[in-house]
Amino acid sequence: MTLVTLARAAPDDPIGWWIYLGTFVLYGGTRWFFDWRQARRDGDSHPARSALAADDPRPAVTGGFRSYRQFFGFVGSTIAVVAVAALTEGRLRVVLLWVVVPLLVTALSYLDFRQARAARARS
Repeated sequence: MTLVTLARAAPDDPIGWWIYLGTFVLYGGTRWFFDWRQARRDGDSHPARSALAADDPRPAVTGGFRSYRQFFGFVGSTIAVVAVAALTEGRLRVVLLWVVVPLLVTALSYLDFRQARAARARS
């Protein structure tokens, strides 16, 4: 019975939903930026279009992840966020989460970009 009372529900306030949405926007924006930068380095005449069209056609091989690196990146990021949330409190928790979460989301976006780039290079 205690576990049910400790479980977190979906946020009731709009700020919580904006934070979730912001995380997805940050991931998509950084992934697009990495694709755009690569297209620009490759000399594409329309790097923004190429970045939007870039997608990895391979199916996911390990559950929802394309590699074990991605899987362990997500698991490690989750452990880091939970550790920060569990071991800190007050303003320190807020500051650390506002620093750690964007860094982890950006790192995971870069990892996904590298996986897609390697797949395109192989094909």
